[in-house]
Amino acid sequence: MTALNLQGDLWMGAAPLIRNLSLDMPAGQCSCLLGASGIGKSTIARLVAGLSGPHRLEGRLEASDGVPLGGRVALMAQGGQLLPWADLVQNVTIGARLRGVRPDTTRARALLAQVGLAGLEGRRPGQLSGGQCQRVALARVLIEDRPVVVLDEPFSALDSPTRLAMQDLAARLLRGRTVILITHDPLEAVRLADKAWLLSSHGAERLSLPQSPTPRDYRASQVLSAQASLLARLQRDMACSRIGPA
Repeated sequence: MTALNLQGDLWMGAAPLIRNLSLDMPAGQCSCLLGASGIGKSTIARLVAGLSGPHRLEGRLEASDGVPLGGRVALMAQGGQLLPWADLVQNVTIGARLRGVRPDTTRARALLAQVGLAGLEGRRPGQLSGGQCQRVALARVLIEDRPVVVLDEPFSALDSPTRLAMQDLAARLLRGRTVILITHDPLEAVRLADKAWLLSSHGAERLSLPQSPTPRDYRASQVLSAQASLLARLQRDMACSRIGPA
């Protein structure tokens, strides 16, 4: 299993996003990043996934085994980025097709069934709801079988019951992998994360979570209390960012 360590200053072009960033993401666990929109959460996702762009890290991003991350990360980006001309099976297996290997269509169909899309395999993204498209994107990540998985707002388009079900499914199917979860949802963070941080322009603040196995029961008193505390912390952070320095 692969742990990740990220240290340094995160930049977008000539503008600093986060100074003194320090994230120690354990192997085989879910690390959650929260923070205001635009703070740099998705930029970190792209950085870990090895995607090029105007962002850069003045520091280091290292895997615990010393092996480069290239080819070992699966990313579920915001919006899903499905191919509009391809059916659902083709969308789920696009990674294999791009690598020039034979796609496992049987497993793709099984994953589509697990995310609640059985019988819709022949449809195209334009024939689906936003929540259904998000579930296709989740199946596409799950089929890649990578040791490091980055989920950027993976359940944001889902209704609450479906979101809970997909959280449970992802937690089960990704168990043992190093997962980086980006979310704005306090309950999602409390349910799924083994470690969580609140990002600001000054760095990353470690957040308190219940000491119980994930996915945590959303009805448990510890989970509800942690959710309320985290929401209050996020509201204070947003209020301070609006007021700005004195």
